[in-house]
Amino acid sequence: MFVAASTECWPGMELREVIEILSDLEFTSIEIALHESGKVKPSELIEDLDRAAQYLRHSHRLDISGYSVELESTGEQHYEDFAKICHLAKQTKVVNITVPSGEHGTPFNEEVERLQRLVKVGEGEGVRVSVRSQLGCLSDDPDTLMVLCNNVDGLGITLDPSVYIAGPAKSKSLDKILKFVCNVHLRDTRPDAFQVSVGQGEVDYGKIVTQLVRDRYDRALTAHMVPMEEHDHRVELRKLRRLLETLI
Repeated sequence: MFVAASTECWPGMELREVIEILSDLEFTSIEIALHESGKVKPSELIEDLDRAAQYLRHSHRLDISGYSVELESTGEQHYEDFAKICHLAKQTKVVNITVPSGEHGTPFNEEVERLQRLVKVGEGEGVRVSVRSQLGCLSDDPDTLMVLCNNVDGLGITLDPSVYIAGPAKSKSLDKILKFVCNVHLRDTRPDAFQVSVGQGEVDYGKIVTQLVRDRYDRALTAHMVPMEEHDHRVELRKLRRLLETLI
């Protein structure tokens, strides 16, 4: 296991700036968000994959732990674009890609079919596709998430424990989905607040790490925090990094 940080910790900043800050905070690995709504847009990257690979691989001093991918394209174009992103991941030696979950109201069979196609595309490039725990989505219930993974062979989970503290599944156990976990997003959380200062919430980091070790998890613990007006964001990220490093 190792500690990483997401570029989503610094929304609105250019990739190089985020890398400099995370390096200063002594992170050694980074998860890069390839979101159409963010600074690193997948639609621009896939226009020239070789150039994109060079940009992602050589513009930083941190290891890339994975990509979080959110595309705006739809229909067959969506899968074609995703295939290009998976090829880019292979070029940059990244094996984990996180994708969003379908929102509530999405037909279950439709979600299964979508994820099956994404997993198949990823496997063709040696990439493991993980669906992200998200509030307001099918994945905010661990039971539904387990059924998805049982129906989509090869699908992984990017586990966000905060979703199961602040969301509707507050009392449900995560034990049954831990074997599918390929990535972890972490911050501190209370039932009434999705993100609070590190140490002021109810996330039991020690228990999470112990459970993951039991299931032989050996990948990233990714700091995934956005700035809070009343707190120094650098201090919060440093606290979380140090806390996680004491547990692994």
